[in-house]
Amino acid sequence: MIEWLSENVWVVWIGLAVVLAVAEMMSMDLVLLMFALAALAAAVVSGFGGPLWLALLVFGAVAVGLLYFARPPMVARLHQGPTLTTGHHALVGRTALVAEPVGVHGGRVELAGEIWSARTEASTELPVGSEVVVTRIDGATAVVTSR
Repeated sequence: MIEWLSENVWVVWIGLAVVLAVAEMMSMDLVLLMFALAALAAAVVSGFGGPLWLALLVFGAVAVGLLYFARPPMVARLHQGPTLTTGHHALVGRTALVAEPVGVHGGRVELAGEIWSARTEASTELPVGSEVVVTRIDGATAVVTSR
């Protein structure tokens, strides 16, 4: 068996790559994945008959290169927040229809298919039926302005 392994070192590299990839699934830190890819590169060198020292050199160089150049942008991409605006923040900038006259002290608008309490920041009164734009959400009140 040892003789077979010494003639087929690439199998050991493939096995190491698989073990590292499985371990990566548990850690999700992308470090072991870089080592697994480096082991695959070393398996290619060994598969083409390269000596062990060359496979080790390729393993080290590829691992360092991937950890330095590939991992940081991948981690940054994975840790980005959601790109979709959600919750009441998604209502800012949308158009609403005045259901009850809206002024500084209150009123109601139809916004996203629902009736919301609303108010303006200026002392203007917005009549029923006019279109308004939501400038911000203050608690459960939509702050609107005329369109």
